[in-house]
Amino acid sequence: MNAILPGRAQLKSRRVNLDTGRENVVVISRRSTALRPDLFRGFSRVELRSGSKTQLATVLLTDDDTLVGPDELGMAEPAFRRFGQPAGSYIAVSPAPSPPSLDAVRVKVQGKTLEAAEIGAVIEDIVHYRYSDMEIAAFLVSSANFMTSGELIALTEAMARAGTQLRWNARTVVDKHCIGGIPGNRTSMIVVPIVAAHGLTIPKTSSRAITSPAGTADTMEVLARVDVSVEEMKEVIAACRGCLVWGGHVNLSPADDILISVERPLSLDTREQMVASIMSKKLAAGSTHLLIDLPVGPTAKLTNPAEAMRLRKLFEFVGDHFGITVEVVVTDGRQPIGNGIGPVLEVEDVMAVLTNDADAPIDLREKSLRLAAHPLEYDPQLRGGSGYARARELLDGGAALKKMQDIIDAQGPSSCRNDLGKLTFDVAAADDGTISEINCLQLNRLGRTAGAPLDKGAGIKLLRKIGDRVEKGQPLYRIYAYDQSELDLATTAAKANCGYTIGTKHPVTGETAS
Repeated sequence: MNAILPGRAQLKSRRVNLDTGRENVVVISRRSTALRPDLFRGFSRVELRSGSKTQLATVLLTDDDTLVGPDELGMAEPAFRRFGQPAGSYIAVSPAPSPPSLDAVRVKVQGKTLEAAEIGAVIEDIVHYRYSDMEIAAFLVSSANFMTSGELIALTEAMARAGTQLRWNARTVVDKHCIGGIPGNRTSMIVVPIVAAHGLTIPKTSSRAITSPAGTADTMEVLARVDVSVEEMKEVIAACRGCLVWGGHVNLSPADDILISVERPLSLDTREQMVASIMSKKLAAGSTHLLIDLPVGPTAKLTNPAEAMRLRKLFEFVGDHFGITVEVVVTDGRQPIGNGIGPVLEVEDVMAVLTNDADAPIDLREKSLRLAAHPLEYDPQLRGGSGYARARELLDGGAALKKMQDIIDAQGPSSCRNDLGKLTFDVAAADDGTISEINCLQLNRLGRTAGAPLDKGAGIKLLRKIGDRVEKGQPLYRIYAYDQSELDLATTAAKANCGYTIGTKHPVTGETAS
């Protein structure tokens, strides 16, 4: 055993099969031969050191010698992976105080304004896993209470600076983003090939789903690999002008993924943090022109035009500061877009639009064309007002489909399962009447309950939309699943509340129609 450093005990590392999420966690025996448990009173963390490599971790004590022996340091999977030393290495361990940037969080909790340097220090420590989830939550809640315009700019810049910075050999780099919340709204997979087929650069990085049945990355993964490296992404852009990849794998604004994962369980979704999240990724991605889609509807993230206007102004303010041309469009968020909810079902809709199938969902096609028209207008060679006509020409003529196939080939084949779930349940109308409302939030929940997006072929196929006339017993939608228990959970939830309102707001219940 190596000589014990002054004030630092050395323990032999042992990989422990514990998934602790983002947090670095280590386990030490209560009968440790090198450390006294009372050494950690008042400290929730330890500092690990091996040569020049250091890492902070939360320490847990155990009485189970089969888990961690008295001379060992048990390292949960995230801590072991990040520290990067083989099992059996000797690691120096000592109590570690909290990161100094936590003082800024305490100041923010008291209602005071932070300087840019303080916000930068907080983000730096979060990205390097020096904060626990509780401490991250404290920062988020204190920021949700109020955030000045200066703090918003500082947060956006700090988040963008913490990860990969992409730069492109193009004067105009366009992008689009939807704030989410609307099931099936997979317009990016149609807009990107249209815009790239025209010749503009559109390096689209997308998120995986957090609380929805599918994110763009989850859906694209049915067709192609999305976890590409930065160099691979650059090669795809060089060959195709466009891509559809998972932003988390190319390390754009890594603090954002951490913050979002803590926000969601707390139901925190403040406008300032949303803007910082989106704009930091676009800034890091090297975008010069950005289109933002703001769906508005009773069960969307934005429920009225006033909320949309306030959010639009925040996006424009941040865009102006960083020199990004931001255009915001407000769209109809009263109901899902397309017919499918869940990766495989959404891919069916996307490919139906790109192949100009007669049965392609008209709402997805038309919304995609309207959105694609905006970035096309950024081309100085295109005559003003002709963006929609050009988008339609590229779609109807097959150029968008060919470009999508080029992107799929360049990103490489996906290894995920892409068959549709064989287990189904039809949810039927309980009354005669006209469909007056569809609850987007409830359908998102039902899709996830059925297994999406983890199960690519799970989800919901919509058979009726707002304005459709239905008779009692006619199916409203079909639930798909791989697993019987997940189908049972989804059908039980649909029977309690299927998310549809018929006629004069009478509740609709689910019943087996097939």
